[in-house]
Amino acid sequence: MTGAVRFFSCHNGGGRSVTQDVAGADADLVDRLRRSDRAAFRELYARYAQPTFAFLMRLARRRDAAEDLQQETWLAVARHAARLAPDSDVGAWIFTVARNQFRSWRRRAPEPAADLAVAELAAAVPAGAGDVDIDVERALAALPEMHREILLLVGVEGLSTDRAAHVLAIRADAARQRLARARAALAEALRAAGDDSERQRGAS
Repeated sequence: MTGAVRFFSCHNGGGRSVTQDVAGADADLVDRLRRSDRAAFRELYARYAQPTFAFLMRLARRRDAAEDLQQETWLAVARHAARLAPDSDVGAWIFTVARNQFRSWRRRAPEPAADLAVAELAAAVPAGAGDVDIDVERALAALPEMHREILLLVGVEGLSTDRAAHVLAIRADAARQRLARARAALAEALRAAGDDSERQRGAS
């Protein structure tokens, strides 16, 4: 299944993504953000808005929640961008803000509404924002949150395991262990889905 390859790559990141392609430009961008350069914030938003929304959609699995969380994420980014340290990893920082907003929402949310169906979820993710095959999307949705989020950061957004560890507020060795367990869980979910498909074809 070609769409799953990025999740099982031996190197630290998956397929190339916006967060990888611009990493070398972050130092200049951080400097401009620290000077409250409005054009820098617009550039930051253009670069990361779709990836953060896709990340939040796949965590919350509700469009209304993801839209609210996206707004809260970027309000927080706007409030705090001028306080970034000169050596900040701005991509990892933004995903940290997004994840923190999600975790805060999850703690205070009332009884959750029904999750989006996987096909609806895939359709709601912006085109090009870490496209994932529908079978892989379904397998990801079935995983525990701690496995899903590290697979999204490494396999979809292309963060290294060390950068993902920063987002998740865990040690790098713990992130590597979590990623290995998450990959094993994803492989099992995909295998089980394949077995189900074979049985359905055999019964038809």
